[in-house]
Amino acid sequence: MRAVTIRDGEIVIAEHPDPVPGHGEVLVRVAAAGVNGADLLQVRGGYPAPAGSPPDIPGLEIAGEVVAVGPEALRFALGDRVMAVVGGGGQAELCVVHERQAMPVPAALDAVAAGGFPEAFATAHDALMTQGALSMGERVLISGAAGGVGTAAVQLAAAAGAHVTASVRHPELHDAVTGLGAAVVLDPRDTPEAGPFDVLLELVGAPNLEEHLRAMRRGGRVVVIGVGAGFKTELNLLAVMGGMLTLRGSTLRARPLEEKAAIARALEREVLPLVERGVLRVPVAASYPLADAAAAYARFAAGAKLGKIVITPGA
Repeated sequence: MRAVTIRDGEIVIAEHPDPVPGHGEVLVRVAAAGVNGADLLQVRGGYPAPAGSPPDIPGLEIAGEVVAVGPEALRFALGDRVMAVVGGGGQAELCVVHERQAMPVPAALDAVAAGGFPEAFATAHDALMTQGALSMGERVLISGAAGGVGTAAVQLAAAAGAHVTASVRHPELHDAVTGLGAAVVLDPRDTPEAGPFDVLLELVGAPNLEEHLRAMRRGGRVVVIGVGAGFKTELNLLAVMGGMLTLRGSTLRARPLEEKAAIARALEREVLPLVERGVLRVPVAASYPLADAAAAYARFAAGAKLGKIVITPGA
């Protein structure tokens, strides 16, 4: 099979042996695979793949068709459309995933949108609903709301009945984020004045975190899931103490199978029905064939985009 391959910090397309599904696994012919910040970090040598995933093939989310099943794999049949968060290896013509991590693709999602769904919506749903315990009527600030996870988070929070304030650096994207369900869309410099907030979903990282903490309501919850703009900052612990704040971080990639399976089942129960009804969608900024993967990475790194960048090995 052909796959996006990391060689000396660069992206190339190379041949690899076809993967073989093991116990409880399915082999997926990948139609589309999203590009994420973790992929960029892996290319730069800052985020190695977890044990059991290809060390040189990036890609954390896939959508495609089941073409083989391993021993005791019973959830899906040959030809089923599936999508999943994977530990790595997604940006390839073929990818193996445990059936418990996989989800059926709703009819409302085409192949490209499905390739950008799993990581964005799994991350956003887990961070907002499980880690942040967001409730109806609460006020949430989503910092970095125009990217893949951000656009998913805006929609999920709005669908849950929360009041959504979105922090978006590029003014030309404000109207589009409003269209996804944000009640207020502001420049990052102005968001602290829009508080107080019950929940902060921090997707940018260090630059605005201290100011955002001062905008939190007493007893507020802060969930850090992105550090693309920086991962070190000074933190006023008195603000955390005085505000009785909860500060936590979260990632998906290195979690054990049981946790990833639980997240997938939560999406099937609570999110996929909303996709089917057209309440939620996957904004795709651009898609690229496998041969143009380097261009996809360059577009992702350039920023100023709404939603996902997707690679289409099946095109």
